[in-house]
Amino acid sequence: MWKLSITTTLEAEDAVAELLGNVFAQTATAHTDFATSRTTVAIYCDARPAELSAKITKLRNGLARIKRCGLNVGSGRIRAAHFRREDWAESWKRHFKPIEIGDALLIKPSWSKRRPRKRQAVVVLDPGLSFGTGHHPTTAFCLHELARCRMPGQPQSFLDLGTGSGILGIAAAKLGFSPVHALDFDPESVRVACANARANHVSHKLRITRQDLTKLPLRPTQRYDLICANLISTLLVAERKRIVRRLESGGRLVVAGILKSEFNSVAKAFKAAGLRLVASRIEKEWRSVSFVALR
Repeated sequence: MWKLSITTTLEAEDAVAELLGNVFAQTATAHTDFATSRTTVAIYCDARPAELSAKITKLRNGLARIKRCGLNVGSGRIRAAHFRREDWAESWKRHFKPIEIGDALLIKPSWSKRRPRKRQAVVVLDPGLSFGTGHHPTTAFCLHELARCRMPGQPQSFLDLGTGSGILGIAAAKLGFSPVHALDFDPESVRVACANARANHVSHKLRITRQDLTKLPLRPTQRYDLICANLISTLLVAERKRIVRRLESGGRLVVAGILKSEFNSVAKAFKAAGLRLVASRIEKEWRSVSFVALR
């Protein structure tokens, strides 16, 4: 088993992750250390040394193309580390601990023996290639809003835009939202999200589809009481009409994945679209917000 990683910048994270994912035909993960402003994009794979060497050459050429496009890739250092599968599996277990979302939710990996509190819904989710374990500040904010907005005994619909691992849709189904729909453009994310839904016994309550947000009809046939959109700010702003038109009157839109420096442009765009800002949280370099659709 190999871990292939590239040290880059937050600015170039998406481009480098796409490059790494294309070369190895799988989804890359990314982690940013905000103390050093350094981002690491990585994948785990099985490969022979000769094959790995050829792919590293492709990565170097790809990084050069990204630089020519004007993005700052930072050091662009490529590292390859070899270790046993057992070591890799145990490293996940050391780093991913259960997290609680108030009294409503317990998110835990399958190896955890933590028991939920009374009436606490449980989501079992092992770390994998698709984004979303609940540990990232943006995902945690969405989970808190899900739990806070749920009104037991009342019908509430939920839509997750950019579902990743499926964690938000699964949590919504566990909390009693219905119907629950989720979409993602990445086929691997859809596959993983469906597998996670089955593992949590909510696949019959959760519809997950592969769809491109930018190609959704501007006149939707269904609206939702709560929408989570954990997406990059440029996509949020560009597709705000498609997002807002799927929101019920008086419904809530939770927007995450926004850098603090990008917040004003996002807030301005959604306020102009008829929404009112009602909640906000800043954690490290991220700002996450909730809007309500004006009646």
